[in-house]
Amino acid sequence: MIYTCTLNLAIDLFIETDTMHPHTVNRTQDDDIQANGKGVNVSLILKQLGIDNTALGFQAGFTGHYINDFLKEKAISTHFIEVPGMTRINVFTQVNETGEEFKLVNKGPEIPAEKITEFLQTLKKILQPGDYLCVSGSLPQGVSPEILVAISQICDEKNVKLIIDSSYKEVLECLPYKPFLLKPNEEELAAWYDVQLQTKTDYLAYAKRLIAAGAQNVLLSLGGDGAIFISKEMVLIGNSPKGQVVNTACAGDTLLATFLAGMISDQPPAETLKKAIAAGSSTAFRKGLTDFSDVSQLAEQIKIETLKSSDVEVSV
Repeated sequence: MIYTCTLNLAIDLFIETDTMHPHTVNRTQDDDIQANGKGVNVSLILKQLGIDNTALGFQAGFTGHYINDFLKEKAISTHFIEVPGMTRINVFTQVNETGEEFKLVNKGPEIPAEKITEFLQTLKKILQPGDYLCVSGSLPQGVSPEILVAISQICDEKNVKLIIDSSYKEVLECLPYKPFLLKPNEEELAAWYDVQLQTKTDYLAYAKRLIAAGAQNVLLSLGGDGAIFISKEMVLIGNSPKGQVVNTACAGDTLLATFLAGMISDQPPAETLKKAIAAGSSTAFRKGLTDFSDVSQLAEQIKIETLKSSDVEVSV
């Protein structure tokens, strides 16, 4: 079984406007509402790629029910825990005149302690050896980043392949439990180790440090500069294709889900990384998630450099 986990679900409102001025009514050119949250995006991409999965997390109010209903319409199973309050609504605005993108992201509901306990007990009950669990995104109010460590312990005990895509520094505390895959971006990796990363050598050094500390695989997202995959055996480096960026909010989720789909189906790693970068770029070049219609064309612009992990020197 494949599970995704979004502890802080969201509805995302995407707005396109020609101009954005204060103290006046700004008329929009287009708008779109989407069920969101990083794990939800992973679920949607996996489903497009033919991989059935179940979405886990907390839902609150009518906005939470909207996401639940939306996923079920897409034939994605859900197992959300109902909590008080309201699942958040985020706003992303593209201003055509300036080319600027504004991201307004809300906190999410306050999660009672007993609901956190219920969630962890649910994981212990449903997860089975060989399953995959992809935990993505921010945490709602009331949930400590230490929950990532608790989830890691459960997955380690039950022999579940854990994927983590989260910015919290507590991810480093999960490394002794040998997570299957981590997906930081360059800013998150730098923040975890409290350093400045400026070169490809820097990225490789600290990504390899994650491997040495226990991570089985690392997928490092570099935005417009592509992505790097690192395991104990290999290093793969890929560039990003060219195109006009419309919205970057879901590109990393698309990258991760597409790469994970390739790993689950035992596709060649280099081809998997190429397709994942192309799919992530496709999402960045449109208002919503990719439909994969242009992924093959974008992949033609991507070159994958393959190295042996032992050939990459590390000095940190």
